[in-house]
Amino acid sequence: MRSELKRNRNRSVMSEINVTPFVDVMLVLLIIFMVTAPLMKQGLDVDLPKAGGKALPAQERITVTLKKDGKLYLNNKAVSIQEMSRKLKAISKLNPTLYLKADRRVSYGKVMKVMARIKDAGIEKVGLITEPRARVR
Repeated sequence: MRSELKRNRNRSVMSEINVTPFVDVMLVLLIIFMVTAPLMKQGLDVDLPKAGGKALPAQERITVTLKKDGKLYLNNKAVSIQEMSRKLKAISKLNPTLYLKADRRVSYGKVMKVMARIKDAGIEKVGLITEPRARVR
């Protein structure tokens, strides 16, 4: 029994933790996130007109984008105007709200043509997305 007590006294509790593997893992994760973060930005480059108003709440929404070259996108996927109408007819019963982003250099007639197709598809609520106007103080 004495020999057992003597062994316990000679043993010391190791209170140091080797953090080198943790630091290595964190540095690798940091590099991965730094490389992939810019790639995660999705969207279309559209020069929106400036207007006043409140910001839209963050929520899942259907967006139709009309770029300056006349190309049409439904939720960032290129579509023809006929394909957009067909898809919106299927969606209109589930979600009657849609947001339209049109480049400020697109002619008024093209925007109205797209809006008419949206209305014909059964979408009753169409919101126009703009960029907030800079406030001068």
